[in-house]
Parts: sequence; C-alpha cells; structure tokens
Amino acid sequence: MSVRHTGTIAALAATALALAILSGCAPAAQSERPQVHVTTNILGDVVAELAGDEIDVTTLMAPGADPHSFELSARQAAEMRSADLIVANGLGLEEGLSQHVTAAAEEGVAIFEAGAAVEVLAYAEGAGDDPHFWTDPAQMIRVVDALTPLLAGLAADARGAERVREAAADYRADLAALDEDMTAAFAPIPPSQRALVTNHHVFGYLARRFDFDVLGAAIPSGTTLAAPSAADLQGLVTAIDAAGVRTIFAESSQPDRLMQVLAEEAHRDVAVVELLTESLAPHGEEGDTYLTMMRTNTARLAAGLSR
Repeated sequence: MSVRHTGTIAALAATALALAILSGCAPAAQSERPQVHVTTNILGDVVAELAGDEIDVTTLMAPGADPHSFELSARQAAEMRSADLIVANGLGLEEGLSQHVTAAAEEGVAIFEAGAAVEVLAYAEGAGDDPHFWTDPAQMIRVVDALTPLLAGLAADARGAERVREAAADYRADLAALDEDMTAAFAPIPPSQRALVTNHHVFGYLARRFDFDVLGAAIPSGTTLAAPSAADLQGLVTAIDAAGVRTIFAESSQPDRLMQVLAEEAHRDVAVVELLTESLAPHGEEGDTYLTMMRTNTARLAAGLSR
C-alpha cells in the first residue's frame, strides 16, 4: 500500500472517530411522541400497556418506592411541567408529589386522577378516602375505561388512536380474567378465616370486592407516615387472638419487623407473609407488573388464609 493511501485511510479514520465523539457528546433528540408522566409505578405499568408505541410514558416512582413518602428530584419536577398529560393516583396517596402535580396543572398540563374514576371507599375509621383502589381489579377496569379516550386523543393520528383503543380492549380483558381468577382462588377460604391484618390499611377495596373482613392494621391509618401507639398494637393483638388469625401480611415497601412483633405477641402460631401492595417488584422479579403483582398476592393471600 502506498504512503499516500495509508495517509488517506488514517485521515478518514480520524474523521470518523471525531464524528463519533461529537455524536456521543450531543444531546439525545427529543422524542416527537406525546409525553405522559405517571406518578406511581403501578399506574405506570398500566398506562404503558395502553400507550404502546404511540406515547412516551415516564414513571416517576421506582419499584419498591413508598408512594406516601416518595419525593421527586428537581429534574423530574421540571420535566413534569412540560408533559402532555400527568396520570396521578389521587385520593391523597402521593403525599410528597401533590405540590408538583398542582404546579404542573397551574402551568396548563392536563391531569388525570385515577381516583376520580373509581367507586371510592372510605376508611373504616372515617379518616378520609382510601386511595388503594388497585387491590380490586374491577376498579382498575374503571380507570382504564376513563383513561383510554385521553390517551387515544394524544396519539399522532387516527391509526395511532385506534391502536391505543385496541390495546385498552385487550388489557381490559386481562383485568376481567384476573378478577375471575381471584374470585376462584378465594372461594375455598371459609368465612371464619377471611380476616386480614396488614401493616396499614391497604386492602379495603379487595375486602369489599371479595368479601373479606379487614380485622385491623399495625398502623391504624391509610398512610405509612403515621405511627402506631402501644394501645393500638395491644388492641390488635387481642383481636388477632380472639379471631384465631393464623397469618398476617407485611408489605414489601415497608419493613416487616412490626408485623413480626405482632406475631410474637399473639398467643398462637402466626405466620408473617410478605405482599406487594403499593409498589411493583423490581424488573425481572415476581410481581414486576400490575397483573403479576395481583396474581402473586392472590396466591399468597389464599395460601396464608387457608392455613
């Protein structure tokens, strides 16, 4: 090979390397698809199923996050204000995000609160509305039905809107099948064993749908930010003993030490079973989607209450 050719090849290689470096340093092109930001990872998974490739969906809460205490970074808060739509749980769940949702709304961002689409259940203690509607798949169907027209309206064209509606119809069928499977799984549990005890009140909607009794919670509140009193815990231990409860349930987003103490204080063999309640599992683990989370919880609830 001649020296002249070698020099030419070297120059081309240098140019290619420089272009690659410049390309790597350049900011990524902004997607031209509509931008939807979702507060919780449970709703984020559902919205992504409906949106498909027609809409960019950003989920703010990472798997394992506690929605009651989760807070945004400055970057996330700024990006929310440029979204085309924000999907929030509502009903007081996202205690650390409410100010950011309000700020985005004041700047003209459309807000969809899923809680406005459900048959809201009040806490038994009368301490406001229960935001944990997703424990009842029939309520999630109501959310899907209300959200679908908004997402279809964001699609770039008529075909994209139709794809959103088709995805929603398929997912709605999945939710209906989930509801049927949960009904079948819980059917064999005798009435005397249908008592639920958890970290805090999160299963009211499931109890209403599938005829369970919420005996109590270690934290007698709808938020994990509250703290139980000694009298609260002693009263719950007494109720566990009186009802003959054999299994109590700890939430994956909260340490189960409090539930272990309850089990130790009860005068019987009481198992502590972990459930996924307010957050999905990390990607690749059991319960990393809403549908698999609900099926995982159903299996654990049915097994635990059948002991």
